[in-house]
Amino acid sequence: MEELQEYSIAKIDTKAPFFNLPYYEPKKDDESKISLEDLNWKWKVLFYYPADFTFVCPTELKDMANVKDKFDDLWVEVLSCSTDTTFSHRAWVKHEKLMEWFPYKMLSDHNLEVADAYNILDEETWIAWRWTFIIDPDGIIRWIEVTSGPLWRNSDELLRKIEALQYMRANPAQACPAKWIPWAKTLTPSIKIAWEVYQELNK
Repeated sequence: MEELQEYSIAKIDTKAPFFNLPYYEPKKDDESKISLEDLNWKWKVLFYYPADFTFVCPTELKDMANVKDKFDDLWVEVLSCSTDTTFSHRAWVKHEKLMEWFPYKMLSDHNLEVADAYNILDEETWIAWRWTFIIDPDGIIRWIEVTSGPLWRNSDELLRKIEALQYMRANPAQACPAKWIPWAKTLTPSIKIAWEVYQELNK
C-alpha cells in the first residue's frame, strides 16, 4: 500500500502506480500474483474492463485474444483486469463461449486499490471504467485511453499505437504524424518546418 501511495494518480509520461495483484491464468486453470516490477523489461498493456458476465466486455477480450501473436511479436504483455475476483474470472471463462482459450492473465483488483491509484474507479458503482494503459519497459505510462461504457475498443488500433510508441522510443528525435504505420514517413520537429509540414511529408 505504501508503494501505491508513492504515485497518487496515473498520469501520462509519469511512472505507473505500482501494483501487486492476484490473477487467474486460464491456460493453466490456476491463480497466482504478479507485480508491475515483474514486467520491468517488457511493454505492458493494462486493459481494464468493467466486469465479468457483461455484454461488451467479452467481445473486447475476444478481439484482444485473436491478435495475441501480434502482441507477442512486439514483446507486449497484455494484462486484462477488472474489480472481480479470480473466482469470478474462472467461472466466466468456463461459461462464456467468447472467452474460450483466453490467453492472457486476468488480474483481480477486488480491493479497488489499483483502480483508485489509476484514477479509473467509478465511486457510484465501485467498478472500474473501460480504460487502457500502455506502459513502457521503464514503467512509464505512454498512452491512456478511456471509452464510454457501451463502446468497445479495437485491438488493431491499439497495436498501431504500440508500434508508433516503440518507434518513437527507438527514434526519440522523430514524431509520428496522423495515421502513422510502420515504414511510413515521420517528422523531425523543428521550427524550420512549422509552416511547411505538407512539404516535409511529401518530399
